[in-house]
Amino acid sequence: MILSNSFRALAVSLLFWLVVVLAILSGKTGENRQHANLPDTEVEPAATDAASSASLAESEVSAPSYSEFTGNILKGESFDESLQRLSVPQKARNEIIQAFLGTLDFKRLRPGNNFSVVLDEEGDIINTTFVAGPTNIYSVTKTDDGLAASRLPVTLEQKTVRLSGSIDSSLFAAFLNQGEDPKIIHAFANIFSSKIDFNTETQQGDRFEVIVDKFYSQDGQFVGYGPITMARYEQEDKILEGFYYSSRSTKGYFDAHGEELGAWFIRSPIPFGRVTSQFTNSRRHPILGISRPHHGVDLAAPTGTPIMAASEGRVEFIGVKGGFGKQIILAHANGYRTHYGHLSRFNKDLRAGSRVDQKDIIGYVGSTGLSTGPHLDYRIEVNGVFKNPFSLEFKPKSVLQGAELAQFSRVKEQIFQRVASVQKDNLLAVKNIVLKEDNEIKML
Repeated sequence: MILSNSFRALAVSLLFWLVVVLAILSGKTGENRQHANLPDTEVEPAATDAASSASLAESEVSAPSYSEFTGNILKGESFDESLQRLSVPQKARNEIIQAFLGTLDFKRLRPGNNFSVVLDEEGDIINTTFVAGPTNIYSVTKTDDGLAASRLPVTLEQKTVRLSGSIDSSLFAAFLNQGEDPKIIHAFANIFSSKIDFNTETQQGDRFEVIVDKFYSQDGQFVGYGPITMARYEQEDKILEGFYYSSRSTKGYFDAHGEELGAWFIRSPIPFGRVTSQFTNSRRHPILGISRPHHGVDLAAPTGTPIMAASEGRVEFIGVKGGFGKQIILAHANGYRTHYGHLSRFNKDLRAGSRVDQKDIIGYVGSTGLSTGPHLDYRIEVNGVFKNPFSLEFKPKSVLQGAELAQFSRVKEQIFQRVASVQKDNLLAVKNIVLKEDNEIKML
């Protein structure tokens, strides 16, 4: 009888611990399941009886489930095709696309953009997130009124910095040697595009200075530049300065006297190109082998380099023209025409008669026609007479006066004071900003 009672006690004890072990294993399985929601309540490490352990196991099994799909846009895919590739049900795909309409621009999606979709056990949408970039994160969520799409707020760190250096070989190399992105280089050159040609007029020892905002994500990743606040380029015989000024009536870059830096014509349609042939009345043609006038300048650049319109105007000719190959001729006010030859291709939206603004991309560098390599043949014609593009001077578009000039002077003085306050690492200021739909920041 004593042996029988001992055996019964041992059996009960083994059964108890077996139930406890099964309960613990069941809990671990729930944590590892990719599509199970765990309860918020904390599980006691030891159960007091088999009934409570069984109840816990039953609650784990009956927890509501969900499905999550994560991926990114592949080259050549639409958003819907990406969702389909991940086996997102058609009903959910249609609802996601419909919800994002008007909030997410599907034409601007890029390969590598990532997204996630969460569906409940019935296949209804719980949440969808689409990351189009570090500052462009969109979401579709389930509300009492249905699905709602929105752009999520993003917190960035804004650092106002001073960049400066000297020219050794080129402006482009000087910025790159400081670890800066080409975007800031083109923006800097663009400010002075009507005052200096950085292809031909830079000299070793020239100095530059820039005040600009740099934006970083919360994990320290560089996001982009804000508009340049101040730009300065110093040569042995002259100093160029540009200050960004914006008001209700005007905005742009002005020199220290309030004259707009943007003249009616920019100095060069290509910010960075190597001059291989100057304007001359007699030049031996490299292919024909005869001497004849070359009433333009040749700017060598890689095939596909964008070409800007030197001034606003109208497309007078676009097509193939003899030795110039693919050529565009723009007609401008006051008897001016500009010629762009040897292009590889045109801006697909241009036709004869199309209107263009200054600095619009009209075509791309090539080597069509009589050409020994990729370059742009650039010419300016004034009342039927060709002129050297690099010797012409153009008046500024506008000059600030009166109250506008006084306000500009105050803005300029504030910039000088900020530059003078730089103490360490060329850092002027640091602050956090929150990007929202009603608080956009234009980046380069």
